Amino acid sequence: MRRPPRLLVMTRIPEAGRVKTRLIPALGPEGASRLHEALLRHTLRQALDVGWATEIWFTGAETFPRDAFPEAATFLPQSQGTGDLGDRLIRAVASACATDANGVVVIGTDCPGLTAGTLRQAAEGLLTHEVVLGPAEDGGYYLIALRQPQPALFTNIEWGTERVLAHTLEKCRGLGLGVQQLAPLADVDEPEDLLVCRRERLAFPTVLPELQPGLLSVVIPVKNEARTLPLTVPPLLQAGCEVIVADGGSDDGTAQVAHELGCRVVLTRPVRGRQLNAGGALARGEWLLFLHADTRLPTSFRTDIPETLAGGAIMGAFRLRIDAPGWGLRGVAWGANLRSHWLQCPYGDQGLFLRTEAFHRLGGFRPWPLLEDLEFCQRMKRHGPIALAPTAVHTSARRWQHLGVGRTTLINQLVLLRYWWGETPGSLAEFYRRQKGTVSARSR
Repeated sequence: MRRPPRLLVMTRIPEAGRVKTRLIPALGPEGASRLHEALLRHTLRQALDVGWATEIWFTGAETFPRDAFPEAATFLPQSQGTGDLGDRLIRAVASACATDANGVVVIGTDCPGLTAGTLRQAAEGLLTHEVVLGPAEDGGYYLIALRQPQPALFTNIEWGTERVLAHTLEKCRGLGLGVQQLAPLADVDEPEDLLVCRRERLAFPTVLPELQPGLLSVVIPVKNEARTLPLTVPPLLQAGCEVIVADGGSDDGTAQVAHELGCRVVLTRPVRGRQLNAGGALARGEWLLFLHADTRLPTSFRTDIPETLAGGAIMGAFRLRIDAPGWGLRGVAWGANLRSHWLQCPYGDQGLFLRTEAFHRLGGFRPWPLLEDLEFCQRMKRHGPIALAPTAVHTSARRWQHLGVGRTTLINQLVLLRYWWGETPGSLAEFYRRQKGTVSARSR
């Protein structure tokens, strides 16, 4: 019988303030450490399930705390030593390949979607390829399997960047190594990545909250909204809602204002889809509402939401009104409501709502800087109808007033056309910013 490869688990010993540092603003030092520990235990259970000879290559302590991790009772602990990640990987792989195992499989502990089945697929891949890679959704890799040491694959790599996988594949091609890629999985490194833990239905009760029946969680993505939040937030808190403000890099004191108002604040990168996912991952409510900072809800919103979804809709939205007079703006609102009714495609400024469980299960928004609401609605329609509430939200007219109704509508339609033609959201966001800049310059 062919021997399996040797499994190497690369990890840091959990210690508050030293692990998952990019999650500390969302979870605090202790919460980030507990999450790291939970992910480590999940990974060790998969290693135990696959049944191979396993080594834990650790850092952050002089010895591995076996008593704290009974899942690793039969595993061999090894200190990673000094140097960058590449140096440490070179040493670990060389050590493992010196045994009688048929190759080596190396994994980290950041990937809640990794299973024993994934490890077995990697071993099967080594039968026909010199290298097997598990691509991570952030541009790195969560697994690398090798028949023999390949130090060149770990040298001159910009670790921690979105180029890691691409650069590794380039090196493999240059060395003439055959590569098999496994299914992509997501790592958990930043606040928006916490949605992956929810999606994988892993039980992290000490880190991620249980959902509370009857509670409505409202997620507000913001950047420089210090002036609008004092108008938007108090009615939500008075109605008993949980309010989560996802701040994408404000420099006007927005986060401090949100704290003082009584909101939970999570700091994220300034990408709308990431902000929405970060807030949705932390939500405690049975219901979830995504609301723009300059949008006011109808007074009956607490009952409108469950009643709108009671008929079996997967998601709902409010009708749109724009807070300014003029036939042009009335026409924009009329068109939005018509589109929402007939095409079941509301946009984010109408207040999108659904059950929190469904949001977690179906994977949330794409990490896009714009059109994340359009793609989300298109995807939700495949799981059920999207319903319109009988009442309307009032959205600020500032966006249309800044550019003009005609110019704003034209730019929006050009963005949509380019999206349907296949242009990437990143490129579309740059196009949108250029158009706004051109109009602003002309207005001056």
